[in-house]
Amino acid sequence: MTLGFSQHKLENVSNSLSSSDIKNFCQLESEQLTSQEPIFFARIVYYDSLLKNHQEVINYRQHQSSFSQKILIYLRSEAWLTDFPPVFTVKKFELKNFSSICYICPIGYRNQKPEYIQIIADESISDNLQLYIKRSAMLLGKYIDIYLGYGRQKTEIQLLEDILHRVGHQLRNSLGLIGLYAHNLCLGLKENPWQEQATIISKSIEDLDINLTELIDCGQSVKLRVAPQDLRNLVLESITHLQPLINEKNLQINLPDTSTTLKIDRLQMKQVFDNILSNAVHFSPNFGIINCSWQIFQEEVLIKISDQGPGLSPEDLQKIFTPFYSRRRGGTGLGLTIAKKIILDHQGSIWAQILAERGAQFSVILPRPRSG
Repeated sequence: MTLGFSQHKLENVSNSLSSSDIKNFCQLESEQLTSQEPIFFARIVYYDSLLKNHQEVINYRQHQSSFSQKILIYLRSEAWLTDFPPVFTVKKFELKNFSSICYICPIGYRNQKPEYIQIIADESISDNLQLYIKRSAMLLGKYIDIYLGYGRQKTEIQLLEDILHRVGHQLRNSLGLIGLYAHNLCLGLKENPWQEQATIISKSIEDLDINLTELIDCGQSVKLRVAPQDLRNLVLESITHLQPLINEKNLQINLPDTSTTLKIDRLQMKQVFDNILSNAVHFSPNFGIINCSWQIFQEEVLIKISDQGPGLSPEDLQKIFTPFYSRRRGGTGLGLTIAKKIILDHQGSIWAQILAERGAQFSVILPRPRSG
């Protein structure tokens, strides 16, 4: 007996899952179950996090007659489910007016309802077959967990997109009005010493408008312009941009000599490193050290950026990526929110940590192309 999907394949499931993917997965597992004698009916009930309700897949042994609608309604009513056995255990249940034998193996309990594999067989099933059902349930449970994680991530991305769009449009209205008055000042101050300052204000408004457009674009994952990029060169660009403040505080930046190639949107990922390194420089004490490191694995890279600043509080860890939460005086509280949105769009993850010795550390995981 072999299960339809290996554990290795499950660990590499794409982040572009859909409701049809999990349904097809359950369909394949139910087909494999009904191919085992004496099983003639398999029913899998699972929670679909994208559809927000429980779904089922039903399969019959080849040449087996289908149940009547009345029987299916009875099975779906779960009136026969007199107790709830532990997850991944096979238990026999009595079905009203059934001579066949029923078993269920719970996969989990979500939204106050069970997820399970229901088996109906001509006779009692062997211990080996029970073990097979347990393994099938465990594999399904793993797949459903991945699918639920994807659903949560998709919801989080959508929330961040909505916030960025809402904030962006509100700021654009204000910038438009300020820009109009700045332009009028430039026109009205001809031959006046104050015209130069009015021109600077007007130019600053134009720059802010460009930055705002880029911010709104970050809220649209479809606009990712992915191409191979050198990781070390990208981090160096961000460091170069911050060099005046680094020199002012006499900071030491440690960077690995090694590098790797990532398929990323260069401008958006540079914004991630700009935000993280800008915070590290801002909170670092004079003559402090900022460490940048990465570990390169077969299919991903782990990037760590740490400083020797005051560190993070437990409240910071909970809210650090929340929109408008900032520990910097005058900060917008959007920098790390945008950074997280960009990382999620790249199928990666980001988190913050408190360092035991001193300071804070931000870690990023990004997928990398496999060699060969």
